[in-house]
Amino acid sequence: MNDFTLNAEVRSDLGKGASRRLRRLASLVPAVVYGGEKAPESISMQAKEVAKLLENEASYSHIIELNIGGKKQNVIIKALQRHPAKGHVLHADFVRVVAGQKLTAIVAVHFVGEADPIKKGGEISHVTAEIEVTCLPKDLPEFIEVDLSNAEIGDIIHLSDLKAPKGVEFVALAHGNDKAIANVHAPRVAPEAEEAAAE
Repeated sequence: MNDFTLNAEVRSDLGKGASRRLRRLASLVPAVVYGGEKAPESISMQAKEVAKLLENEASYSHIIELNIGGKKQNVIIKALQRHPAKGHVLHADFVRVVAGQKLTAIVAVHFVGEADPIKKGGEISHVTAEIEVTCLPKDLPEFIEVDLSNAEIGDIIHLSDLKAPKGVEFVALAHGNDKAIANVHAPRVAPEAEEAAAE
């Protein structure tokens, strides 16, 4: 079992300037925790701890134990703001997890069975890398599996084609958006080959 924990401290020095100082002088990531019955809390975490946690893809859709000055609470990552060039996290938003209360989370998509359509001469385009789900904390999946083994050239796999895990709903479908997840298409012919054929 992976250890999804983060240590944090409450921060009282708020504002953009304060956040910049935190990042520059102390290698800290400013963050906010909200949701549940409690008021939002401004916190900071060690940048290297955050980076280490995020190395595991499952952390994005896993319940994380946040230890704020000795007080523990369960949260999930709601949003991350990253540096446009360097990619490290500049700010994080966490939402408190309340047992028995549904939550909304972003879950990674794992594609399996891709070799079969490729063997048939198809090419696969991944349209979506993650799916927004709503469920109880205990039902939160680490990823959604998309099986492409029976896909044929010309097929488009939509959200409604996927089997949601027990107790999990796809948010887009609930709003009537049956978005594409992947498609299998014939290889695109190189322009030179097309020109040669035309001649």
